[in-house]
Order: sequence, then C-alpha cells, then structure tokens
Amino acid sequence: MRILSKPVWVLDTNVVLDLLHFADPRALPILHALETKRIECRASAATLAELQRVLDYPEFGLTRPVQQALLARYRTLAPGIEAPPVADLPRCRDVDDQKFLELAAAAAACVLVSKDRALLKLAGRARLPFRILSPQQGVTELAGPDARRP
Repeated sequence: MRILSKPVWVLDTNVVLDLLHFADPRALPILHALETKRIECRASAATLAELQRVLDYPEFGLTRPVQQALLARYRTLAPGIEAPPVADLPRCRDVDDQKFLELAAAAAACVLVSKDRALLKLAGRARLPFRILSPQQGVTELAGPDARRP
C-alpha cells in the first residue's frame, strides 16, 4: 500500500507575515491547512534569513522575543531543507526572490504562494515544475474544485 504525501507548498515572506503577524483573514485558510497538516510547507536557510531580517524592520515594532517567537512558529510549520541554486529555472527579475523559486524546486513543491509581482509574472511558465499562485488563488486551491468554478 502506497502512502500519499501531502502537497508541499512554499510561501514567500510577505505571505508568512500575513499569516503569522498580521493574521490576514483572507489568507488564514492557508495557515489552517498548515496547522491541520492538510498541506506541508518548506523553508530554506535563505528564506528564513529573509524572514528574520524583515521581522526586525522598525516599522513592525516587534520586540526581539516576539520576533523569535514568530520565527520559531514558522520553523515548526515549515521545516528547513537545503535549496541549492537550480540552473534550469527561469531568472526572476527581482534577484532577491530567486531563492523562493529555488526552494520550491528543491522541495518538489506543487505550489509557491507569493504576493510579489515579479514572481507572479512567472506564473504559467512551462519550465516550472510548480505553480505560482497569489494568496487568494492559494485559498481557492484549498477550497477544492468546486470553488474554482465561475
């Protein structure tokens, strides 16, 4: 008997912030799917470093213990893996976002959820082994085929 694995998703930093810091109700179904283990998520050293850097932005006003708690929570939801550069991936116009493409490829993810325009412009490229979705599209994906009908 073959055990089917759960779908693997990758979330960009802005989506992680929407879930764990802002508790954006439009994206919370993604967090619920992670917490109930309906989907799995992966992170890399590079994506975790970016999240840590962003959590330290003064405009968020987060104390060091709050930053550490948010980062620790995300690490429990998104185990870290190695994500080496992948030569045959398209190049993202924003070089800072290439790490999310590389992570999605290394994790054999089916979905990369992003709010970044440069990443979303790559959606639908035939060379990608995963889909790039906006958070709203990700929520629709979680709702199932009936939710995708017009």
